[in-house]
Amino acid sequence: MQAAPTLDDLRRYAVVRSLFAPTTLGRAIETLGFVQADPIRAPARAQDLTLRHRVKGYVAGDLERRYPRLDVQEDFFVNYGFLPGAQWATMHPRSGARRWSPTTRRRADEVLAFVREHGVVHPREVDAHFAHGRVTNYWGGSSNATTHLLDGMHYRGLLRVAGRDSGIRLYTAHEHAPQPRHAAARREQVDAMVDLVVRKYAPLPATTLSSLVLRLRYAVPQHRGELRAALQRARARLGHAKVDGLDWYWPADESPTAARHRDPDAVRLLAPFDPVVWDRRRFELFWGWAYRFEAYTPAPKRRWGYYALPLLWGDRVVGWGNLGIDARGRLQPKLGYVERGVARDPVLRRELEAELDRMRTFLAL
Repeated sequence: MQAAPTLDDLRRYAVVRSLFAPTTLGRAIETLGFVQADPIRAPARAQDLTLRHRVKGYVAGDLERRYPRLDVQEDFFVNYGFLPGAQWATMHPRSGARRWSPTTRRRADEVLAFVREHGVVHPREVDAHFAHGRVTNYWGGSSNATTHLLDGMHYRGLLRVAGRDSGIRLYTAHEHAPQPRHAAARREQVDAMVDLVVRKYAPLPATTLSSLVLRLRYAVPQHRGELRAALQRARARLGHAKVDGLDWYWPADESPTAARHRDPDAVRLLAPFDPVVWDRRRFELFWGWAYRFEAYTPAPKRRWGYYALPLLWGDRVVGWGNLGIDARGRLQPKLGYVERGVARDPVLRRELEAELDRMRTFLAL
């Protein structure tokens, strides 16, 4: 019988299992199961910052450039991002989303016919043809009605993202295979989605596991009523231990206490949504300080900066970095540390400079 893991074991396990040996782009996405996306570039988009640690020779923008040739789809899972095609197919066709009005339904039918006729369309083409006007968006502001409708059609599976043009989504029509009708098959699908989430973010405190499983209501609103039962099944089959009074979960075929190879000196600047740091509650448990994403925080109230990247040294997050590029195309790092004196450590300084060199290559500076 294996000894129960300590919090140190869980921290090392979280870092090493997520930062696996770099591989191909397709295999990295398959291993991760889901890559969260964000449009902000500071200095690159979150999906690129996540993939650069896990894909050999990755350069910012590779996912967008290679997307049309990959078996990868852009869609909403527990957040918006990129999934392997096989996983994406199990979420569609979605039902149970907010019902459209007759007017919206008619407009969607007209747009779908237009897209089928033209193959791949830019939202600008659709808007020029239909001129739907403006609508109030989710945040209370004003949005282009055509863009809003295309988003809804994409979410419902009537359209898929065929690629991007200067960051703008291009759409094509898509017809999904029917969902399984038998309850056992549906349970199997939902359990597979739960396992994907766990493999992406493990080890998980119980509260994070619950939150993520319930967020699958956005991926599969048609299975919303089955998620609490799926959570109970997951708790029964996953690896589990109580550590320092908290319940933790991980894939049953893994062991947090197994010997794992790691480089104790490696330094990495992580995306704010990297799976190592995504769960802010786990972050505080592992590293003893509260990291926050402040891009949408008013500048005078920011503590870490507009787009602070957690600074991982071995299995410790010892600080953060905001990276800019000056007018001459040079990387301008601004670093902060939570441990006094750590910035003077010669090993950290050497490994940090190596990481900044990797960042320059990644950004093609």
